[in-house]
Amino acid sequence: MNKTLFLCLIIASLVSSCSFKKDALPKDSSAAINTIAVIIDDQLWNGEVGDSIRNKFASPVLGLPQEEPLFTINQYPVKLFEGFSTDARNIIIIKKDTDNKFEIKENEFSSPQNSIHISGRTTFEILAVLEKYTPEIIQKMRTMEIAQNQKIFKDTLLITKKIQKKFNIDLLIPSKYEYVMRRKNFIWLKSEITSGNTSLLIYQIPFNNIRSNNYVNNIIKTRDSIGKRYIHGSDRGTKMVTEEAYSPYFSKTILAGRKAYETKGTWQMKNDFMSGPFINYTIFDRLNRRILVLEGFCYAPSKEKRDLMFELEAIIKSIQFKK
Repeated sequence: MNKTLFLCLIIASLVSSCSFKKDALPKDSSAAINTIAVIIDDQLWNGEVGDSIRNKFASPVLGLPQEEPLFTINQYPVKLFEGFSTDARNIIIIKKDTDNKFEIKENEFSSPQNSIHISGRTTFEILAVLEKYTPEIIQKMRTMEIAQNQKIFKDTLLITKKIQKKFNIDLLIPSKYEYVMRRKNFIWLKSEITSGNTSLLIYQIPFNNIRSNNYVNNIIKTRDSIGKRYIHGSDRGTKMVTEEAYSPYFSKTILAGRKAYETKGTWQMKNDFMSGPFINYTIFDRLNRRILVLEGFCYAPSKEKRDLMFELEAIIKSIQFKK
C-alpha cells in the first residue's frame, strides 16, 4: 500500500512538473527591440562561426552618422539555454551535428518569436548554411521587430483624422507625437526626447515631378526643396538639406502595394550645427496620380540613433491607403 501510494505521488509530481514547464514558458517576449540571442558553444563563438555571425548580424546600420549594429547580439552557451534566454524574440541556435540543417520555427519558446536552428558536421558546413540563409533570416527578424514596434504604438495612438482627411491614408503614430505644422500638401509631426527630437513628414507632389531617368537626384532635390521651404533652424537663413559628404543609400521596395523608393542618409542644417539621419519613402500612388512622401528624421546628438530611426520606419510601414 505504501509503495503504491509512493509511486502515485512520484507520477503526479512528474506530470505536474512537466505541465508547469509548459505553462511557465513566457507567453509574450519581453526582449528589447533589435536584439538576438545566439545559442552557441564558446568554442564556435570564439572562432570563424562567431566572426561570421557578428559580421552579418551586427554589421553597421545603413544611413547612420556613426556606426551602430543592425542587431544587438547576446551569446549564451548551449548548457545555459534554458531560462532567461528563451524569451528572446529572435533566437539563433547553432551547433555541430551529424546533418546540415536550417530551420525556422515560430513561437517555439515564447510568442512572438523566431527560432533559427542551424547545424552542420563541420565549421565549414555551418558557415555555408549561414552564408546561404542570412538574408532570409535578417528579413524575417526585421519584419517581426517592425510588428513589435507597431504593437507597442497601439497602446497609445495619436488621433490621425487630420492626416486621413488631407492625404487619404492612415498611420499608426504614437501619441507622443504632436502636429507642429500643417500646410496644403504638407504635415510635420514631432516628438521631443531628451536632448533632441524625432520628426515625421508627410507630403505629396504631382505624379510627374520625379522622372524615371534619374530617381535618386529627383528624390534628393525634392526633399531639399521641402527642407528649404519648411524645415528651418532657430537662426535666420538656416534650412535642412541632404548631407553632401555622404552618398545616400537607395533601393526599390513595395509599400502598401505600391511601388516605392527607400532612401537613407544624413541631413544637416545649413548655416547651423544640427545634423542627423533620415529615412525617406517616396511612394508612386498611380491610382491617385500623385507621389506621396513619408520621411522620418531625428536630431539626437547624445543618443544612439538606431532604435529611434527604426521606430520611424515602423510608423511609415504601418501606412494604409483609405478606399
